[in-house]
Amino acid sequence: MFAATPLTGNKPEQYSQLLEQARGLMSGERDRIANAANLAALLYHGLPDLNWAGFYFFDGTELVVGPFQGLPACVRIPMDRGVCGAAARERTTQRVDDVHAFPGHIACDAASRSEIVVPLVRGGALIGVLDIDSPLPSRFDADDQRGVEAIAAAFVEAMG
Repeated sequence: MFAATPLTGNKPEQYSQLLEQARGLMSGERDRIANAANLAALLYHGLPDLNWAGFYFFDGTELVVGPFQGLPACVRIPMDRGVCGAAARERTTQRVDDVHAFPGHIACDAASRSEIVVPLVRGGALIGVLDIDSPLPSRFDADDQRGVEAIAAAFVEAMG
C-alpha cells in the first residue's frame, strides 16, 4: 500500500522526495497507463498550485489524452498546436510563464495561466508528453523543470 508523505525542504529536495515516491509507485510495474495514472495523481496532489496534471500519448499522428487529474481535457491535440504539440514536435521541454501569450495555445481549462510540458521519448521514439498546468502565471521555474524532467525520465525508464 502506498502512503504519500508530506514534502519537506526546498524545491529541489521536494522533487527528490516526489521522484522517490514515483519510483516506489512504479516499482515492478511496466504498464504505461497504470504508471501514468498514479504519477498524475502523485503530482497533482503533491505539488502546490496546480489545476491539471497528466499525460498525452502519441498515437502516430496526434496526442491523445491519457490519465490525468483536473477538469476534463481536450481529447486530441495536433502536433502543430499548443504547448503540448510544441513539446512533442520539438522533443524539448516547454516551460511557459503565460500560456495566453503562447502562439497556438489551446485553452482546455480557461483557468490555466502557466504550463510545463515534458516530452516522453524512448529510444528516439515519441511516446507522448507529461503536461502540468497552473492557474498562477510564472508558476514553474528551473527547479520545477529539472524535477518534472526527472520524474518523466523515471516514467519512461519504468516501461522497460
